[in-house]
This record gives sequence, structure tokens and C-alpha cells, in this order.
Amino acid sequence: MVDIKKSRNKSLAECRRVIRIEAEAVQGLLTHLNGAVTQSLDILEACTKRGGRVILAGMGKSGLVARKIAATLSSTGTPSLFLHPAEAVHGDVGVVGSKDAIVVVSKSGRTGELDALLPAFKLLGIPIIGLLGDTKSPLAERCDVVIDVSVKEEACPFDLAPTASTTAALVMGDAMALALLHRQGFTADDFALLHPGGTLGRRLMLRLESVMRTGAEIPQVKADASLRELIMEMTTKRLGATCVLDKGKLVGIITDGDLRRLLERNVDLSNVSACDLMSAKPKTIQPEALATQAIHLMERYGITQLIITSKSGELKGIVHLHDLLKAGIQ
Repeated sequence: MVDIKKSRNKSLAECRRVIRIEAEAVQGLLTHLNGAVTQSLDILEACTKRGGRVILAGMGKSGLVARKIAATLSSTGTPSLFLHPAEAVHGDVGVVGSKDAIVVVSKSGRTGELDALLPAFKLLGIPIIGLLGDTKSPLAERCDVVIDVSVKEEACPFDLAPTASTTAALVMGDAMALALLHRQGFTADDFALLHPGGTLGRRLMLRLESVMRTGAEIPQVKADASLRELIMEMTTKRLGATCVLDKGKLVGIITDGDLRRLLERNVDLSNVSACDLMSAKPKTIQPEALATQAIHLMERYGITQLIITSKSGELKGIVHLHDLLKAGIQ
């Protein structure tokens, strides 16, 4: 009969072994960061500045890694595409232009399809960068720059299935993509333009003017309003706060917390007015600000409402944390 507990423990031990080997492979990349990496970054940056693209190529598992690196580069401001070597030698190499740069990914450096492609790249006069597991391979000799992504061992017990080696190549590709992001001054707004759909797009592109409460929805009272008046306004608008205005100008905010603290002080409530209770100089933000900026302000100051004003301080609206969560901003 199978000992289920023993079998499970053995499985967990195997998972730990694989994770340890792959973590060590990634850690080992730190010793491979040298002039070849900075030279490659110089080449890729120059390529994009002259209007070219970064072409990634690889076969098998290395091809999957190359495809992922191309996707990461494209989404972080470096135009890239994946070129399948087997299809490239049958005509698809025509997508490559003289302004482009090539990055080939290979563990062995002995990939026939890549070897067949390199002469075409050489004729175009474009730089070839290799992310290679063997820096003394035939492919390495034909690259202009070689980045060492070799590993001590694969996690595969037979040392056959690419595991640690593909992880190492992928991490090096990510590192280079994000280094280029910083070099090129790529911003969150740039990122938003490339990711307009889904939750990520909403988080990056949604501006407060699209979700804020405006007009009659804004809870507001005059500075001399009575306690009853301000409670009624807060209850009616149901945002847990009200703006306080004096001669039409924003002078403060009153929240549910302010009311609770007032009751705890055991004072005469009959003569309390809004100006006695309000917090002056409330936190504000402008309508064109990103919704994510509002979230950060709320987290920083421990508040759930933000008043929205124009640059000149004119009251434009108010937004509650729940409004942002409902819009998919987290």
C-alpha cells in the first residue's frame, strides 16, 4: 500500500530541490554582468533611437523564452518581435530591416536553424547579440556580443530538459528590458498607452474626472452651518464627510471621525457650527490626476475621501475610496 504522507513529503522535497537549483542559477547571473551586457544595452538603445526593432530568435524552449523577452521589451517601450528561425529561413527573414538588432537565445549554441539565419543577418549589417549557455560554441563565434547565461546544472534529474537554463535566460532578458526602460525614461503614462485594456489599463489610465462626484452630489455646508445641518448633509450624501465653504471657497472638511470625537468631548452641542468642527487645509487633488494617485494619497494619510479642486483651488468634486474600488482601482 502506498504511504501517502511519505509520497507527499517526497514530492515537496523534489519541489524544494528544483527551486533551489533554479534560484542558484539566477543568483549566478550576477557574476555574468559585465561589459557584454552594457555593450548589448548600448546596441539595443541605439537601435530603437534610429527607428529599428529588436528581433528575438530561438528554437524550442529557448524560442519560448525569446518570445517572452520580446513581449516584455515591447510592453516596456522597446519595439520588438519574435522571429521563428525555422520559418525565417523559408521567407520570414524578410521582416528584418537594416535598422534592427538581433538577439538569439540558445543553450547549446549549436542550433542549426539559427546557424542558417546568421549569414542573412550579416549581409544586412545588423548587430547580433547572443544569450547563450555556451560562450565557446559555434554560434557564439558568429555573434557580435555574447552574454553568458550558462548554469551549473539543470533541475531536470537527467540534465536533459531545459529548466534552470531557460530560467536564467529569461531573467537576463527581463533585466535588460528594464534597464532599457530606465535608460529611455519610460514612464507610467507611457506604460498606460501600451496597456489600454483590462484591469491594468483601468489602473493606469483612469483619471479622477471620470469617477468623482460633482455638482449636487458633493456634500457641502457653509462655515456657519449648525451641527444638525452638517449631519443632515453628510447623511444625505452618504460619503462620510462634507466640504466646508466660506463665501464659496473651500476652507475645510468634516468627517464621521470628527463627529465621533466631538461626542466623546462631552461639550454643549447647541452652539457648535461647522467651522468649530472642521479640519482646515484638507488634502486635495486635481481632476486630471490618475485614480492611482488618489489611492496612494489615501493610503499615505489614512483617509477615505479626497476633495478635488482646480489649480486655483475651486471646488470641483469629491471621491470616496469605494468609488475607486468600484471602478477597479486597487
